Amino acid sequence: MENFDLKGKVALITGGNGGIGLGMAEGLAASGCDLVIWGSNPGKNAAAEAKLKGFGHRVLVQKVDVSDENQVEAAFAEALKTMGRIDGCFANAGVSQSRSAFHELSTAEWRRVHSVNTDGAFFTLRAAARHMVERSKAGDTTGGRLVGMASTAAIHGAARAQSYAASKGAMVAMIRALAVEMARYGVTANSILPGWIETEMTAGGVADPKFSGAVLPRIPARRWGQPDDFGGIAVYLMSDASRYHTGDSFVIDGAYTIF
Repeated sequence: MENFDLKGKVALITGGNGGIGLGMAEGLAASGCDLVIWGSNPGKNAAAEAKLKGFGHRVLVQKVDVSDENQVEAAFAEALKTMGRIDGCFANAGVSQSRSAFHELSTAEWRRVHSVNTDGAFFTLRAAARHMVERSKAGDTTGGRLVGMASTAAIHGAARAQSYAASKGAMVAMIRALAVEMARYGVTANSILPGWIETEMTAGGVADPKFSGAVLPRIPARRWGQPDDFGGIAVYLMSDASRYHTGDSFVIDGAYTIF
């Protein structure tokens, strides 16, 4: 199982202070990975830092709003200075849409969602890709990992959530393009498409009996997904075991989208 030993590797996870991001971070830390965590909530950042440092590896937590290009560039530079390198980048930070009929969706809400989910992912992945290309050109043959957090909303009809769905469809398309372009540098690019996962973002729906009663019977696994369901895929994608696996979209939804 040495392919899954992540000692000496450094992963950056945006939105890694909670939910799926923290679930992935814990899985990576348990496999020996050093971590850079980006989050915009100081309280959640501090709690995540305390939890992750318990694994005994290096952890750098930075307050970053990924929709701000300057913050992303500055934070990435600081992370490189502190950690020395970034071997994998998980563009996980995202926001949901205030649900409304499409014909009533405001331009401001459309842009708010895309500023984080699309622009933020672009700024983050661009910084990571630049670093990985520079390493490759300097003779480093270890490659790199780019991972985008999409959603099953990218592949099923997400009514009253078109801005969110469009941003996640863009993530899948961007990752596929990166897989082709970055392969020559030994860098893989893959996306993850979660289904209904019990997190802070989905708490309102999970607690709503009407919503829960409509959704749970359509999930063959008969439960909400949990953040720790994503630790394994994070370790796989970060590890040498996935070095030839690129351009894929991993659907993790308890079989929701195929039922």
